[in-house]
Amino acid sequence: MVMHLRQLVHQASIAAVATAGGPTFVPIAHATRRLTSPLFFSSSSSTAQQAPPPTRYLLSYDYVPDVLEKRGPYREGHLGLAKAMIEGGTCVSGGPTSRPGEDVPRGALFVFTTKDAAEKFVTEDPYVSNGIVVGHSISEWTVVVGDN
Repeated sequence: MVMHLRQLVHQASIAAVATAGGPTFVPIAHATRRLTSPLFFSSSSSTAQQAPPPTRYLLSYDYVPDVLEKRGPYREGHLGLAKAMIEGGTCVSGGPTSRPGEDVPRGALFVFTTKDAAEKFVTEDPYVSNGIVVGHSISEWTVVVGDN
């Protein structure tokens, strides 16, 4: 009977690992406990997993076609604003976007922690006020997988 129970324990642990979102195997000191014991299995849901996924705000820019020629006088202010908001914790990341194989950016994408932060960036960005950015949009993004 002990061998049979060990086989069940082994099979249950394999099944638990293979089942996404299912129970997680928790080792116990005594293999004779019932398989339904709360000490044997625990839910894969933890407090952190039960928290709602974080919401981020994506700011997308469209640049003028000759951005490389026009951005020079405003680049330091644009990058300084982005770095300050990253240091302040309201901007997660950002950078230019282009099509694969192209050297000229067509726009940029930034990730913010709040909609207000994204709007503030647009309002204060010298690229916007000086015509480097010809269009922008802010989208709500719910992070479901990966880092936020």
